[in-house]
Amino acid sequence: MTADAASARLPPAFAEYAEEPLAQAPAGGPGKRGLLEATFAREADGPTRLVRDRVRVPYHHTGTIGGDPAPALATLLVQEPTGGLAQGDRHRLAVEAGPGARAHVTSQGATKVHSMRANYAHLDVSLLAAAGSHLEYLPGPTIVNEDARCLGTTHVEVADDAVVILADVLVPDGLSDHEPFGFDHYHATVEAERDGRLVCADAVDLRPGDPRDPATVGEFAVVGSLYVFAPAVPLEALVETVADRLGALEAVHAGVSTLPEDAGAIVRILGHRETDVSAAVRAAWDETRRRTLGVGAPADRRY
Repeated sequence: MTADAASARLPPAFAEYAEEPLAQAPAGGPGKRGLLEATFAREADGPTRLVRDRVRVPYHHTGTIGGDPAPALATLLVQEPTGGLAQGDRHRLAVEAGPGARAHVTSQGATKVHSMRANYAHLDVSLLAAAGSHLEYLPGPTIVNEDARCLGTTHVEVADDAVVILADVLVPDGLSDHEPFGFDHYHATVEAERDGRLVCADAVDLRPGDPRDPATVGEFAVVGSLYVFAPAVPLEALVETVADRLGALEAVHAGVSTLPEDAGAIVRILGHRETDVSAAVRAAWDETRRRTLGVGAPADRRY
């Protein structure tokens, strides 16, 4: 894709940010265009294996690890030794689960979006789940610092009998000593397709100024989301169990909604502390796993 074509697909505000030059390396230049591609495959009732990978700095991984309670499931831990996203970074992560494969992809820690003077940072994620597969992408929280501009785009393709679980926790108070919601712009979109039909188009778009009004996050400080794309799973039972479990948590406010064409469900969670919201995301993930894999979440995973 050419630079002009890529800019045409950006939200208008980010298209304007893209025109801002950087004093150091150009946007998307050497060291600023991270890439991780991973393909998982499984034969019959055998284990899931990482059969193809391509990695470019700042991404890194050390191969898959086992120990998940779900049979034949492989875990990939993504590392980012450079310390986070800076202005002008353009990172892409693409994961494919082949027929029958079971994979869990997570990160070693939080994604830190650093303060910026110009341009923006972009994290583009692509998830493809083939027939009968189960794919999870649950990275650490996204911590957005003062004056940061962050664009996140996630595209999901899920087969009729596959499952994709995707999570995100936004922490908008950063790591430095400043008021919460001091970033410049945070825009994250999730789009999902089943058989070429769009079944989900969701966005969290928080702009300059204090967004704490009833139309956005109100009095709360942390936003969590869990997306479940599971066309073959009985949604009524899934939504009921997730809603019941989250309703018992006093530290967060949560809601569960179904997607069109019985494609899945979205869970949105608001809270005052990252630990509370992450615990609620884990609870929703655990219930979803019990409905889709027959086992709960592993004890040694973040969420």
